[in-house]
Amino acid sequence: MKWYFTLLKLRLTQGLQYRAAAIAGVATQFFWGAISIMIFATFYGDASEVNGFTKEQMITYIWLQQAFLVFIVLWLRDKELFELIRTGNIAYELCRPLNTYGFWYVKLISSRLSSAILRCIPILLIAVFMPGPYALALPNSAISALLFFLSLILGLIINVAISMFIYISVFITLSPTGSLLLFSVIGEFFSGLILPIPLMPTWLRNFVMILPFRYTGDLPFRIYSGNIVYSDALFGIAIQVIWIGVLLTLGQAAMKKSLKHLTVQGG
Repeated sequence: MKWYFTLLKLRLTQGLQYRAAAIAGVATQFFWGAISIMIFATFYGDASEVNGFTKEQMITYIWLQQAFLVFIVLWLRDKELFELIRTGNIAYELCRPLNTYGFWYVKLISSRLSSAILRCIPILLIAVFMPGPYALALPNSAISALLFFLSLILGLIINVAISMFIYISVFITLSPTGSLLLFSVIGEFFSGLILPIPLMPTWLRNFVMILPFRYTGDLPFRIYSGNIVYSDALFGIAIQVIWIGVLLTLGQAAMKKSLKHLTVQGG
């Protein structure tokens, strides 16, 4: 376990050095968030809520999406890992006295954490001081803030566990393009990035509830905005823990099977 914490620390330090990329990301995400809010505000019109989702909650939901985008999206990738698989240099990885799945998992989660640290604070600060109804609202209570933070971290763990299947699939396809496109499209839609889940029709919301994607962003953001009561929030967090166990178990098994049949050619 000490090795994993050391790796996490090193990757966080490395990721925090990319400040220029973070500044560009903040500008892009802030602009995209403002555009999205204006579009959905037009959709609301004079209505104060849609499907029990108020306009204020919608605005907060979108700002949080943009602030913690790297916690949700599946199109973020580590080119180094893809190259290891494609070139056969993964043989060097297998020589490490560490579990390959756990080693890669820590690398991916630390990259997302460092990127979020650089981006979320500026976006949240700007969003809080936006004029009028377009500002980011503060949590309803300290309990909401605590549950939000817990759910957000659990959502990150789920998202990285899902993204691990993209890397594992490259052992078979030898190209990450197809897997990235497939996972990205499915993940973005069913996590509520394209259309907030509370605004979806009832039949689609019921279907989304049984998938793991909405637990990466939708659940924590609705907890923060007060759209979900405490009992439902605790139930959702329990489901997150279950999904973490399922995804990590399946991921470990898939990685073990892929490595068992791995053939590295060359001298």
